[in-house]
Amino acid sequence: MPMASGLPTPDAQWLGRPPEGWRLRLHEIIFESDTPAGRLFDKVIIAAILVSVAIVVADSVPDWHVRYRTWFEAAEWFFTALFTIEYLARLASVTHQMRYARSFFGIVDLLAVLPTYLALFFPALHALIDVRILRLLRIFRIFKLTEYVAEYQVLLDALSASRRKIAVFLSAVLMIVLVIGTLMYVIEGPANGFTDIPTSIYWAVSTVTTVGFGDITPKTDLGRFVASVMMLIGWGTLAVPTGIVTAEMTVRRHGLQAAMQRKCEQCGAADHLPLAAFCQHCGAPLA
Repeated sequence: MPMASGLPTPDAQWLGRPPEGWRLRLHEIIFESDTPAGRLFDKVIIAAILVSVAIVVADSVPDWHVRYRTWFEAAEWFFTALFTIEYLARLASVTHQMRYARSFFGIVDLLAVLPTYLALFFPALHALIDVRILRLLRIFRIFKLTEYVAEYQVLLDALSASRRKIAVFLSAVLMIVLVIGTLMYVIEGPANGFTDIPTSIYWAVSTVTTVGFGDITPKTDLGRFVASVMMLIGWGTLAVPTGIVTAEMTVRRHGLQAAMQRKCEQCGAADHLPLAAFCQHCGAPLA
């Protein structure tokens, strides 16, 4: 008998649920986490991802790579086989296989296993194995935490709404950097390390961003005065883009909270996502 499950997730609806048979049962385990088997599957995959990423990090240490190379290679092939089976299982458990293969997480799933096979047939591509760290991105899908998805959406909306203001701000900073960099080239000159205008602009960028590598420093009193002004300008401008984005996030936060306060006419629940069409408690349509 098919395993019991609740309402399908957005991924399940978008990719299509098989009508019956072993593909439907596999779909419920992989894409729907409201069953014991589905929760166990997610926990196993999360543990495998974390261990495989830890192995990638450990393998990058030269001494460990030489000492435990055999173990690292065996573990890599084990996890590659595991994630390959999972990738094929995901393809088999959805109706629209190409839609999943072309999706963001479908591409991430493929990139998680492809470098190992490429390195086997093309040794020159062995450096691509470090792309395995992309496996860590799969945790965001497996968690299926819709409240975090809403928070990400608020941040992205705020950044998108602030792009023109930030562009104007960056344009002003760019003009300041060009003017101050050219001025420092005239004041200090090649004798003090400001060999040309691009080098002087590089110094201005590192100064206004408060990085200050120290590879080029002014030697004259006037140059140090200009550098001090540049440092104050950089310190004062750091808060501008942060304030712009924060203001937009505040506006969208109020809108999100208002949308989440929609009440279900059947059960009275009010903690719904802005784009929710059905109540997450009783499944009734929302107004």
